[in-house]
Formats: sequence, C-alpha cells, structure tokens
Amino acid sequence: MASTETTAAKDGKDGNDLAGLEAGLDALDTVQTGRTPFRKTLTQKVLPPVVAVALVLAVWQVLVWAGVAPDYKLPSPSDVWGEVRESWLQGTLFDYIWTSVSRGLMGFLLALAIGTPLGLLVARVRFVRAAIGPILSGLQSLPSVAWVPPAVIWLGLNDSMMYAVILLGAVPSIANGLVSGVDQVPPLFLRAGRTLGATGLKGALPGYLAGLKQGWAFSWRSLMAAEIIATSPDLGIGLGQLLEQGRTNSSMSQVFLAIFLILIVGIAIDLLIFSPLERWVLRSRGLLARS
Repeated sequence: MASTETTAAKDGKDGNDLAGLEAGLDALDTVQTGRTPFRKTLTQKVLPPVVAVALVLAVWQVLVWAGVAPDYKLPSPSDVWGEVRESWLQGTLFDYIWTSVSRGLMGFLLALAIGTPLGLLVARVRFVRAAIGPILSGLQSLPSVAWVPPAVIWLGLNDSMMYAVILLGAVPSIANGLVSGVDQVPPLFLRAGRTLGATGLKGALPGYLAGLKQGWAFSWRSLMAAEIIATSPDLGIGLGQLLEQGRTNSSMSQVFLAIFLILIVGIAIDLLIFSPLERWVLRSRGLLARS
C-alpha cells in the first residue's frame, strides 16, 4: 500500500515537473504581438538621446562662458549653428553630405560584393584560409589612411582613388566577419539545419552582420581620411574636404560643423540600416518580441 502511494506521489511529481517544463516552453514560444505604446517608445528610445544631446550642449555652452579656451579654439554652439544656417542658405549643406554619403555607400556596396564571396571562400576552403586568412587579418588592422598616398599615385585624384581606399579598408572586415560567423556555428546545428533543408549561412548571420557594421565603419573612416588628404576641385567638396577647409582657414566653427555632420551621418546609417537588420536577425531567432 505504501509502495503504491509512493509510486503515485512520484508520478504526480513527475507530471507536475513535466507540466511546468511544457508551460515554460510555451512561454518561450509565445511572441508578443501588441505594439509598444507611443508613450513608452517616447520615454525609452526618444527621450534619452535628446536629454544626452541637451546635456552636451549645456556643458559646451558653460565651458564657453567660463572662458576655458579662446573663441578661435572653442566656438560656441551658436557659432556652429551660424555655420549650419549659412551653408543652408547657400544651398551647400546637402551637397557636402551627399558627396560623401554617395561615395561611402557606393564603396561599401562594392566592398560587400567582393568581401562576401571572399569570406565564403576563406571559410569553406582550408587551403585558401591558410593562404590569405592571415593577410586579411593584417589588412584589417592596417590603418586605412596608409592606403591614401599609394592610391593617389596609382589612380590619381578622382573617385576611383576614393573607392580603392574604401575597398582596401572594408573588404577585410566584411570577409573576416563572415568567416567568424561561419566558424561560430556549432557543427550540431549545421547537421540539424541540413536535415531540415537549411544551410549554415543563416546561422552565420550574426557574425556576418557584425562584419557588415564594422565594414561600414571602415568604409566611412577610410573615405574621410581620403577626403582630408586628397583634395582637388574635380573631387567636389565632401565632409572630409569641409573639415580640411576649416583647418586651413583656421575656422573652428567650420571644423565643428564638419565633425558633427560626419557623426550625424554615422548615427543615421546605423539607425536606418543596421539596427533594423539586427532586430530582424534577433526576431528570427526568437530573441526579440515582435512589436
């Protein structure tokens, strides 16, 4: 009788454990479909960066009022805003931005078209990895500005030189990102994916996306270095040339304007392109609730 009660109690405990496990799995599988309230979005995503920018501007203005540096070294926010307004009235503000953004995006797309198959080749072929894998790692650690002088000598002062510098800076990052993504996929997942008709590329997406972000960062920095060093009327005036013009004219307000525009473009590209891609990858893995 006691044995029967013990067995029943044990079965009940196992049943409760199984029910709890199933409930936990159901909770993990449950995806929230409701949209995030506007007020919550405002307070969690919009308000913090606005407050941070306002705080930086306030500290900046206080430093100007305190006279920690002469005006020609530390312009006031109003002086920089005057540069923005003047460029807007002259119709050159968007020309500066578009000249650099169009070059950067075109160079990045070219780097993507070259770096992706190169990364797949290095990841899949052992001999290729042994031959050029260390070279890619070395190129990734090489400052992009080092390629500007030889690119100018080889190609001259033109857009081809700009694209060459971008490619040399971005292709290794994209290729290495894809290689790392493929290497980080567990073999068990690869076998399970093949059984279900999938490939290892989907599992490599997080590493590949990280390589793309780093590749864009290298593209943008490489372009700015090329525009600062190589200046010519035929090249137009991009953000790098604007920064160099401010230095040549000893206009710190123009220098600050160029720095802020470069920063704003970088943030905008991340928010408009890479952040949605990251959310999509996380959501496809059940790591982010739908909203």
